[in-house]
Amino acid sequence: SPKLQLLWGVPGLQWSVSIKSGTIKTWNTDCLFISRCLNQMEKNGVSVDDVFSQCVFQQDEGDMVLKAVRSVQPDYQPHFNLIKNEYFSPLVKDFYAQKGDYQYPKLDLTQKELQERFKRQLSIEQACTVTIDSVEISKPVTAKIIKMWHKILLQALRESRMNLAQNKDDRFSLYPYLCLLKDEEYVDVMIQTIAKMPMSGDALKFVAGELGQKIYSKYTVHQKQQNHITDKLVNIYNDYTELLAKDTKVYNDLPRERWCKLEMENIAGPTVQAGSTNWPYIITLELGTFLVNIMVKNLKINSDIINPSHTRQLIPILYHMYAFRSTRQIGFIKPHPILSHIQQEAMQIKLTFDSNVIPMLCPPVPWCSVKFGAYLLTPTKLMRAMEGATQHEKLLEKSQNIQPVLDSLNQLGNCPWKINKPVLDIIISIFNDRGCDKLDIPPPLSEAPKVTYSFDPTHTSADKVRLRKEMIEAKKKTTEMHSMRMDALYKLSIANHLRDEIFWFPHNMDFRGRTYPCPPYLNHLGSDVTRAILQFAEGKPLGPKGLDWLKIHLVNLTGLKKNSSLQGRLEYATTIMEDILDSADNPLHGGKWWMDVDEPWQALACCMEIANAVRSPDPTQFISHFPVHQDGSCNGLQHYAALGRDVIGATSVNLVPCELPQDVYSVVAQQVEELRALDAKKNVKIAKILEGFINRKVVKQTVMTVVYGVTRYGGRLQIAKRLKEIDVFPKEHVWSASNYLVHLVFSGLKEMFKGTRQIQDWLTESARFISKSGHTVEWMTPLGLPIIQPYHQTQSKVFFILSIQCLCFLSFLRMPDTVKQKNAFPPNFIHSLDSTHMMLTALHCYSADLTFVSVHDCFWTHALTVDTMNKVCREQFVALHSQPILQELSNFLLNKYCSSPP
Repeated sequence: SPKLQLLWGVPGLQWSVSIKSGTIKTWNTDCLFISRCLNQMEKNGVSVDDVFSQCVFQQDEGDMVLKAVRSVQPDYQPHFNLIKNEYFSPLVKDFYAQKGDYQYPKLDLTQKELQERFKRQLSIEQACTVTIDSVEISKPVTAKIIKMWHKILLQALRESRMNLAQNKDDRFSLYPYLCLLKDEEYVDVMIQTIAKMPMSGDALKFVAGELGQKIYSKYTVHQKQQNHITDKLVNIYNDYTELLAKDTKVYNDLPRERWCKLEMENIAGPTVQAGSTNWPYIITLELGTFLVNIMVKNLKINSDIINPSHTRQLIPILYHMYAFRSTRQIGFIKPHPILSHIQQEAMQIKLTFDSNVIPMLCPPVPWCSVKFGAYLLTPTKLMRAMEGATQHEKLLEKSQNIQPVLDSLNQLGNCPWKINKPVLDIIISIFNDRGCDKLDIPPPLSEAPKVTYSFDPTHTSADKVRLRKEMIEAKKKTTEMHSMRMDALYKLSIANHLRDEIFWFPHNMDFRGRTYPCPPYLNHLGSDVTRAILQFAEGKPLGPKGLDWLKIHLVNLTGLKKNSSLQGRLEYATTIMEDILDSADNPLHGGKWWMDVDEPWQALACCMEIANAVRSPDPTQFISHFPVHQDGSCNGLQHYAALGRDVIGATSVNLVPCELPQDVYSVVAQQVEELRALDAKKNVKIAKILEGFINRKVVKQTVMTVVYGVTRYGGRLQIAKRLKEIDVFPKEHVWSASNYLVHLVFSGLKEMFKGTRQIQDWLTESARFISKSGHTVEWMTPLGLPIIQPYHQTQSKVFFILSIQCLCFLSFLRMPDTVKQKNAFPPNFIHSLDSTHMMLTALHCYSADLTFVSVHDCFWTHALTVDTMNKVCREQFVALHSQPILQELSNFLLNKYCSSPP
């Protein structure tokens, strides 16, 4: 349009500037108008700087506004004020005040290398997808079939869109949303969906939601390119690498601060931090359902493709059907068995992933606001939430002092990683050689049980029931095996694709503040297998105590010496050095000691690191990339014991000095065993049956989750599961035994943690009163992160989407769900404290030049810096619990929910 009208919504005023062809029209009149606007803004307490710092500009809009302001104030230059540290929590005020004294770590990469990596990552995100080689040895899927499907879907899409354009009676038309991308891009997304369709199918709502979200992500990336945001991003990121590169000068800025300063210096052009306009959930769902409908109606395959003896006819490869989940009937998209057979027998040689599920090839963009950070172009949420939920986003936007939270996320995301290639190669060899259940490598479907239902007239009714049950179990097992096999295939293929790369995991968080890597498949929060193939990209010498920490870490991974002191574990490692070296040298053909420990793959990786270190000329100078873990001792109970100053409970979870490390799980198991022995003497039948079966493993999960709100029924299920894993335990007594044990566990914990129970009861009652009054429970973490519990009463709304089915939505009402609000408040509050402690540790480790990452309450660093991280971790725990946490929570709740607080 030749005439562009810019509307700016500022507090107390709305003003517009009409600009034509980039020049100020009717100069004198417009100057007078602009002067009046500026004067009125000043009266309302709004500065011109506020316009440039709070408004979102697209293309050259900002340049035009600056030109208009300078027509009245020729010397005007925008200034931006960063949040001052006096507004921060007392926990981090000194951290920011002393920022100039710190020397933050640099990456072991030059500025030119970082800029090249940025270009590669940018090209990947512009393409929106990544195609990588599969690690599975199998026959390639027929490219002819894929090409045929692509052609069919392309024609069907165009015809369906034309029908939409001609239908004028629709209450809402999807037509505009089907014109945003190239036709081939819509088809590519549909083909990817087919390739990753589970054998058992998936809920229509889930499949459609995923499809719609992928279209939205592609559209967002294209929009950023069209609005020239990409060009400005290139300039800022290239300058930003100066902060991180090893061959540039040292800055005292944090990544967030440096990025914000660079944006201020590059005021011209569009706003890089412009948040993408989110499509309503109903839109993405309708769009995805429309595309699913096209696939269901048009994709067919010859019925004789597997068995040539069958009569040839075209049959659909996808079916829409209904299934029950509990008492609800849901729409389901299920693949035809022929498609499942093709997936099993002829896996694709190439796998295609969305760009945001692959680790980044360059350091992530630092989180600078609630809407900007992580990937370069791909939209990413700072806080994970249920689809359709907006309360978290609104609460975050109102918050002014969450910079410490953003800085801790940036610290976690800036850690570079690489692949442990020797371990990866061993895992891939086992994966392609029938897998191994013992080592958590899922076998192929050729190893699945094959049970067919045979109709034999001699079978009794009991035989038929048994055969049907066996067939159902076999199908369930096959489906589970396929799901696990595909998950492992994705992880190993991505790892193999990155085997010679350095990569990064951008982070975000959930509503409690717990942090998570954004890439879902390969990350350090994964299983033992996934963790074993990841190591720090930057290496550090072991130093005088590093080798000892590697040995202690190995013993921790075995789970064999939980009640031993650190010195005792180190001495044990020395006694098994022969097994350690044999495991490193001959992992698959030696004594295989590593296969019989709790975490076999991480133990093997550690054995290899120790072997390389002890065989080096000087172990103290050996460069180690191995991450050493320091895990919390039942962190939830630690926080409760600290909050309640519970000395007995604190002792059992290692909050007070002891000669030997305390293990609360073993203590509870011993306590339960003593009570069982007394009952056995009283001839209690189930107590006699349980003799010899009560151990740490049986009670651990229940003890761990009691603090997070597990009920007696939930604890009973957990104990029952552990008892079923014991081969010699009589299965007919599992249910009665679990019922007996859960009462003993709860009674024992109540005696040990009296203060914990009082705090839990207070939190529960507070949440009950709040929700009964019609409010959801909110609180503020000690670090300034606002939290709101997302539990509301729901009502069903039925929408008829296209011709495929009626979809039932659970729309959130304003009234809270009282039961969920009160039950969830204690565990969520403890989770928020746990995340606060982790974030404080992350910030202070960063200022101490440490590599630091976390898996919630498990902290990782180099062997060289374990002692320093331990010191920081303990100092920050003491600092956190030196604050009047419960008093501040009480004050917050009283001020927020009471009309006249006492």
